[in-house]
Amino acid sequence: MKKILVTRRLLRSCEDKAKEIFDVNFNLNDELYSQQKLIELSKGYDGILSSLTDKLDAETISKLPDTIKIISNFAVGFGNIDLEAAKNKGIAVTNTPDVLTDATAEIGVLLILGACRRASEGIEGAREGGWKWSADYLIGKQLTGARLGILGMGRIGQKIAKIAKSLGMVIHYHNRSKLNAEKEQGATYHDNLKDLMSVSDVLSICCPASKETIDMINKETIEYLPKGAVVTNVARGDIVDDEAMIDALERRKVYAVGLDVYKNEPNLNPGYLKHKSAFILPHLGSATKETRTAMANLAIDNIDEFFNTGNCKNKVN
Repeated sequence: MKKILVTRRLLRSCEDKAKEIFDVNFNLNDELYSQQKLIELSKGYDGILSSLTDKLDAETISKLPDTIKIISNFAVGFGNIDLEAAKNKGIAVTNTPDVLTDATAEIGVLLILGACRRASEGIEGAREGGWKWSADYLIGKQLTGARLGILGMGRIGQKIAKIAKSLGMVIHYHNRSKLNAEKEQGATYHDNLKDLMSVSDVLSICCPASKETIDMINKETIEYLPKGAVVTNVARGDIVDDEAMIDALERRKVYAVGLDVYKNEPNLNPGYLKHKSAFILPHLGSATKETRTAMANLAIDNIDEFFNTGNCKNKVN
């Protein structure tokens, strides 16, 4: 029976499944392991079921015992792992794609609604009580007829597009390649970022983080947006230059932001907290029982498949 280190607690049914297949060391206190502690705990183990909160950089991976053959990340993203370092050490890295689409897209739409309709200010007003109605009280932006620009039209982007279209939004997108007509669902394709952003009353960031997309939304590209645009991000915090975005909020180039992801999570840039027009969530994209269960089960299955076959369909390195 293979020995697996699980770095964070899973839902009970998923932990029970893992125990049936492997000899498992669970993190019973659900503490965030330091890199040194993770290295120490992994001694004598065959694999690690990691979380996005685990920073497995090149130095950490180089110090992992040679017995570790797989790191199964409990996430669709894998920016917390140095893939090249893992590959050089003979460690397979896997992720949990496909099972997060619906839940993440729901949060993506929530960010659009929350930012456009000034939800943060509305919640604050309701909790304080005694608000005074007027014809212009907390007037926001209506979605009907607004142009939604989707940056990254993968599964999540397509799902957001489908829901947004049902709300009367007009869909535009930029992707590495044009989709077929069935997947486009009537959306308009733009082959470059500038063209997409220039027609985006609302910009929904759905693309993966990579060397090409880090700080893609920056001081220069923000200027492509129409004045008073709304920007939402359900993808990765590294895609947005925070200082540039906060500056755009301050000078009203950007009307509002809706964010579920941040650089240096959970320590988001405090500049966002100063703006009532920032509708912010603590990375809830996959936070449903159904999705978190499916993710954990897939992470477990990835390890099982790897040790049974020597490979895994969800291997990313």
